[in-house]
Amino acid sequence: MEQTTTRSAAIRDGLGVGLAVGLSGVAFGAAAVTAGLDVTQACVLSLLAFTGASQFALVGAIGAGGDLLAAAAGSLLLGTRNTLYGLRMADVLQVRGARRLAAAQGVIDESTAVALAQPTPEAARAGFTTTFATIYVMWNLTTLAGALGTSFLGDPGVFGLDVVGPATFLAILWPRLKADPRLRALALTGAFIALATTPFLPPGVPVLVSAVAVLVVMVR
Repeated sequence: MEQTTTRSAAIRDGLGVGLAVGLSGVAFGAAAVTAGLDVTQACVLSLLAFTGASQFALVGAIGAGGDLLAAAAGSLLLGTRNTLYGLRMADVLQVRGARRLAAAQGVIDESTAVALAQPTPEAARAGFTTTFATIYVMWNLTTLAGALGTSFLGDPGVFGLDVVGPATFLAILWPRLKADPRLRALALTGAFIALATTPFLPPGVPVLVSAVAVLVVMVR
């Protein structure tokens, strides 16, 4: 009975987190079209990349005039954290064969957080699967809605939609920054480096340079 209860609680947690986070796909769809991508490109990014922060970083760099190589490099840099999550989640999920590919696609911030918050391995797996499935479906549906809606507006910048991406990106990060002063200091250092180098480097490159702050902390 207790095992069933914890599993049910994990599923509820996953559904709640998934529905809340999945709605942010509207902002990504709008930001992608504002940056110059079409609806198909925005949807393919969500289907294949499925890493919210990395997707926002990619379209943000493109929208700022950065070349595709710099934008992709910044996106990949943010996405490397999922590799670290995967190392931790491998012991929790214990999947084998082809299922490992599906599990790898679902290793994101939210699914990892929900899984690791559970008291038993069974509940952790249920929480992970529910969170992943809910966010994936919601994120892709809302990306389509946001991209389609924005594509009918003509010039999205007239409506101020060019700030949707950065604002949503900050909203995703804010709970973590608020909880940890070290992360706030790291974020401020990275922002300072990016702003200081912006006048001298091509668009998209200052974001990569600001990652030096992260590397220093990792070395320490």
